[in-house]
Amino acid sequence: MTDIASEVLIERLAAWGVDTVFGLPGDGINGIMEGLRRHTDRVRFVLVHHEEAAAFMATAHAKATGRIGVCLATSGPGGIHLLNGLYDAKLDHQPVLAITGMQETSVLGTGYQQEVHLDRLYADLAEYNLVVDNPAQLPGVVDLAIRTAYARRGVAHLCLPNDVQVAPADADPYQHVAPARPPATAPIYLPAPGMPRPEDLEAAARVLNAGERVAILAGAGALHAREEVLAVADVLGAPVIKTLPGKAVIPDDSPYAVGGIGLLGTRPGEDLVDDCDTLFMVGTNFPYTKHLPEPGKVRVVQIEADPARAGVRMPTQVPMIGDAKEGLAALLPLLRRKDDRSHLEKYRRAMDRWRADMAALESPDRDPIAPQYLMGCVDRAAADDAILTCDSGTIATWAARHWTIRGDRRFYLSGNLATMAPGLPYAIAIQHAFPGRQVIAFVGDGGFAMLMAEFLTAAQHRLPIKVVINNNNALGQILWEQMVLGYPEHGVRFAEPASDFSAWARSCGAYGRKVKAPGDVEEAVRQALAHDGPALVDVDVNPNEPPMPGKVGHDQAVKFAEAFLRGQPHRAAIATTLFKDKISQLGR
Repeated sequence: MTDIASEVLIERLAAWGVDTVFGLPGDGINGIMEGLRRHTDRVRFVLVHHEEAAAFMATAHAKATGRIGVCLATSGPGGIHLLNGLYDAKLDHQPVLAITGMQETSVLGTGYQQEVHLDRLYADLAEYNLVVDNPAQLPGVVDLAIRTAYARRGVAHLCLPNDVQVAPADADPYQHVAPARPPATAPIYLPAPGMPRPEDLEAAARVLNAGERVAILAGAGALHAREEVLAVADVLGAPVIKTLPGKAVIPDDSPYAVGGIGLLGTRPGEDLVDDCDTLFMVGTNFPYTKHLPEPGKVRVVQIEADPARAGVRMPTQVPMIGDAKEGLAALLPLLRRKDDRSHLEKYRRAMDRWRADMAALESPDRDPIAPQYLMGCVDRAAADDAILTCDSGTIATWAARHWTIRGDRRFYLSGNLATMAPGLPYAIAIQHAFPGRQVIAFVGDGGFAMLMAEFLTAAQHRLPIKVVINNNNALGQILWEQMVLGYPEHGVRFAEPASDFSAWARSCGAYGRKVKAPGDVEEAVRQALAHDGPALVDVDVNPNEPPMPGKVGHDQAVKFAEAFLRGQPHRAAIATTLFKDKISQLGR
């Protein structure tokens, strides 16, 4: 059998360590599918139900493993469907390779069926973006694409026309008219040195040693540097704020942890931002500048992998360029231990009060079911090495505050794109990568409905993912955002009948249970987590439970009141819920 160009593509992916490709076949990639068929012993193809999910899966694979994620889609509409998941990778700086098809070269430019020039469509998206015109370009452009995705922490795109896919692997059909030949490359990536410059380390140490009330803001770029972050926090007596994508940097029960900042953050985290005199930003490009200290109020030290991102959020006295783990390890010997621990103790006490307040909201006696209680049940029942994936919306608030990082637990969501619906496909990809780990998707009814066919994907691949649906029959986050603007809610609650996704789970041959009573939540969650196979629990929660910020500002309170005065349709139920929240906290 004659080798075809698509085999060179797949063989090169395997040489880079790629073992999984997520995608959906189509007539625009039949040649690539044949290449995959001929190499099933080296690269498995995971058939999904929507290309958007394939891109989310590739992104989740990259986030959870640190290795490049790969997704595949056909020409035209298939490639278009990939975009949302690929922008998730772009905005969260994850290495992903998207492979798409294209009409054969002889008809390009003629308005042929499904003729979409995906390279032009991907121009804003991809760090490397190429239509492969000649089989002789392979495997060199595969090496360049993957190397670029790793180096620039982003998306690479290779688009192969139909005729190129099935051409002989050694075909080079054109006369060479220049002194050139395809480059000879290798499937090797050499990362840039991770150690900051010695003079920058020394300058950073001077600022941090001089600080009296130091705070650390740690993000996803420090997820691999837990021990180093804790060691620096200990020497400096510095409380650690965690961004949401960086939630797993240090354990939530650490004496240094003060939770997050922003709308999903904690009251101690918000207080610390206003109280510190020195801010050490580690592996984060936290975008919500309104929740950072006022420029000029604090001295800022930053360690950032990308020189272009250093100092883009705050005026930074000492920007260090390098890897968080290597940089912190090199910085430690230059730091002086702060004997005065009063700053740290102040926030330990504040976090004790905050944790007690959050625990009080996890009441099994509240009816309708409190979403905080649902998340608390998941937290208590899950394994110490469980991986939680999460959608965007109010569920992210409940996960941020009630999913406890302990042991080797991890947490993944769409950070900067904050798109709906990645929780389920994330869980599928991560379960593929870590078959022995417990993987739980905590999602809302709105996000689940968008890509619910992928639960069938999990069942068909016999993946034991667990899905917990926080079902408020509404687009909850948008509801509260409208009210914070001072507007009564509009167009955010779904009509009756309310959804019952447990029936869908059972129709897929999986465990499915609907929960409406508070007394059934804990048992249902435990049964789902113990089930030997995919499982789904659909829990009807209180739709009028607001995800209140850690600190309610005066402007927010005024706008909330304006929404009530302008005719908020569920104001009585919301007011009752807020009253019950406060009673729960006072009565703890």
